[in-house]
Amino acid sequence: MTTVIAVDLGGTNLRAALVGSDATLLAHDAVPTPTTGPSGEVITAAIAARVEALLASPQGREAAAIGVASAGPLDPGRGWIVDSPNIAFPVVEIVEPLRERFGLPVALINDARAGVLGERWAGAARGSDNVVYVTLSTGIGGGAVVNGRLLLGMSGNAGEIGHIPVDTRYNLVCGCGFAGHWEAYASAKNIPGFFAAWREAADIRHVAFDPSSTRAIFTAARAENPVALAFMEALGEMNGRGVSAVIVAYNPEVIVFDGPLARYYGDIVIREMEPFIDRYLALPRLVVSSLAGQAPLLGAAAYALEAR
Repeated sequence: MTTVIAVDLGGTNLRAALVGSDATLLAHDAVPTPTTGPSGEVITAAIAARVEALLASPQGREAAAIGVASAGPLDPGRGWIVDSPNIAFPVVEIVEPLRERFGLPVALINDARAGVLGERWAGAARGSDNVVYVTLSTGIGGGAVVNGRLLLGMSGNAGEIGHIPVDTRYNLVCGCGFAGHWEAYASAKNIPGFFAAWREAADIRHVAFDPSSTRAIFTAARAENPVALAFMEALGEMNGRGVSAVIVAYNPEVIVFDGPLARYYGDIVIREMEPFIDRYLALPRLVVSSLAGQAPLLGAAAYALEAR
């Protein structure tokens, strides 16, 4: 069995795994993503440390390649992460430093594009040639397979669905610097900011939960707090607008939702968004990933196996 090293670099966590060609995770490691230091080299060094530890394991000594899935945007020609709103450094060099250090082929792919590959390989989209993967995490990302082909675009950044415009009323500013983007309203990081803007517009002066915590807002909604439920409707409208754009852009048969928001609160997210999804095209299956957050790791492995 061929093995590869897979890395998933997110805004919050850095994960690495040894993955077999049968989609089995043979070893796994996770640390917080570095957010301080003189340059993006601190992230490169943290990745290298994870890779080195996995290569030192008995099964890792024969690893054939390294696949890195990362929050974007990416510069695939240079093998860099550049100006990512969810990474603390403007440039993180990935491909060449890892290739030089370990002497292995290195493949870099956006984490959400990796996610759709992971879902097709071992998850809810197995057997599907038309699927979109949506991650609701620190940011919002997406990956699409259309007619069996992964869409990458001119620079590997096709699928940046978190930056679909969904609103002109509140005009919340996204981490990328532009206003009204889906990610500015419905990502785990930005939901409290949307709640604050919605609450001010609705003139709601008292809430019985912590409005600065996404988890507290959803927990209150699950407990049927009326303020939290009213906000869930507003959030559902923003999610519905984003998903409507995804459907007409890619015409998928299934949309797989992943990320902490989907894994913990997917029932609420889907329930509240569905009434706001346009029916211009047929509504695809809306499902929550069953891979426990491992889809980007598996997709990075699949991409590395194919690229080598």
